[in-house]
Amino acid sequence: MGPKCILIDQYSASDGDLFPYQFKKMKIGKAIGLRTWGGVVGIRGSLPFVDGGMMMRPEFAPYDNEGKSWIIEGHGVDPDIMIDNDPAKEYAGEDQQLNRAIQEMQDELKSWPKELPPPPPFPDKTK
Repeated sequence: MGPKCILIDQYSASDGDLFPYQFKKMKIGKAIGLRTWGGVVGIRGSLPFVDGGMMMRPEFAPYDNEGKSWIIEGHGVDPDIMIDNDPAKEYAGEDQQLNRAIQEMQDELKSWPKELPPPPPFPDKTK
């Protein structure tokens, strides 16, 4: 329950790409920061060589729900609100992305219902 945001940047890769993609796709909340790296082609196992070396090969990547296009790979996930942390401010302890996420969620809370819905009745497990 309640508003949610996710912070992303160019160092978010692999599952750091997949999770924000799904977060946005499911409309859970806003993505704030910079576009993710865009590297989600997965590897599985290895092919051993006789000299003890190994080779990892790319094998799979995600595609959209309709099965019409590959997603994320080579592009990443775009933020809803683009903010690049200023390195000097970040070093001084100010996280501009985090501050914006807090601001967004506080703004959303203003229109959020004041009371939570009641929990559903407990199931009857005697049957």
